[in-house]
Amino acid sequence: MIDPTMNRTRSMVMKRFEERFDEAPSHVVFTPGRVNLIGEHTDYNDGFVLPTALDLGVWIALRPREDNRVLLHSKGRKNPTELRLTDLSGGIPHWGKYVQGVAWALKEAGYTLHGWEGEMIGDVPAGAGLSSSAALEVAVARAFEAVAGETWLPINIARLAQKAENEWVGMPCGIMDQMTAAAAPPGKLMYFDCRTFDMQLLELPTSVELVVIDTMTRRSLTESRYRNRRVECEGAAKALQVQSLRDISAPDFGQKARQIDPLLRKRAMHVIHENARVQRAVQAILEGDPSALGVLLNAGHESLREDFEVTNDELNLLAGLAQEHDTCYGARMTGAGFGGCVVALVRKDEGERFVHDVGAQYESHTELAPWSHILR
Repeated sequence: MIDPTMNRTRSMVMKRFEERFDEAPSHVVFTPGRVNLIGEHTDYNDGFVLPTALDLGVWIALRPREDNRVLLHSKGRKNPTELRLTDLSGGIPHWGKYVQGVAWALKEAGYTLHGWEGEMIGDVPAGAGLSSSAALEVAVARAFEAVAGETWLPINIARLAQKAENEWVGMPCGIMDQMTAAAAPPGKLMYFDCRTFDMQLLELPTSVELVVIDTMTRRSLTESRYRNRRVECEGAAKALQVQSLRDISAPDFGQKARQIDPLLRKRAMHVIHENARVQRAVQAILEGDPSALGVLLNAGHESLREDFEVTNDELNLLAGLAQEHDTCYGARMTGAGFGGCVVALVRKDEGERFVHDVGAQYESHTELAPWSHILR
């Protein structure tokens, strides 16, 4: 079911298509962004995550073309992206590289690609840690799916979108973002095993709602810091003689931790304990215990700040202000870090007051007016 805000965006993208191409689109596809409640930097360590799909994302209205070309216009961007599917060599700048990368990944996997043209609207803030790039990638894959008349399994779409980001764009991300965009139903939390692809859908207790607040600070994930964290995790796994950090329990790690380099020890400590926090968070949700869930969110933020070192001053400030608010059970940074958003677990129907109070305090400290979104 499409909520009123989503329906307005769908109508808008269809109207823009009609104005540009003088007819109604033959297909309209939507892919959501995501907010990760807990389980950060665990996906590329074969671990556990607990994201939920947003009611924000990427809409594409489109129609087929007969000339093996893709032409995609985007609201707010001056120039469209244009591809020749018979020759995907050569780089395309900015957002177009994600479109080109998906076409390349699909072609590499043996899919026959058909041309199309369309209009796109994305309402996930870019660089906010809410997976705007994965939403774009999966939406483009769905557009190719629509004009080909094929049905591709969500896991296939997610894997190929991840391949596009890893190998074409150059971002060594895990599978969580693309899998959430491809498979997570609206209004559900997706407890996901990034090694086995086992999935369990959960619902938050009815007494709470999630609030996302953006620090309005940004990072480039292709910068060395993100890549370094992945290399450090791989180094820690090697030193601990396991395939990945998923394969060592907290008690076993406690016995072996002093055997490895102190920096690698800190990185491993976060991942190993974060996996355990995800599993405890699932139990808290099943038991309807928001207080226990909030404690885990706060602990996750502390670990991301102290052990994994991927927060910044604004994230720490905003998370702290959120945690101190009387409506809030717990809060932490969400996404890869170095900027972006905080997710907070707030008493039901208190989201507006929470956003007003915390946003005003944050702005008074930073002179940055935060964007916010309440998930219900």
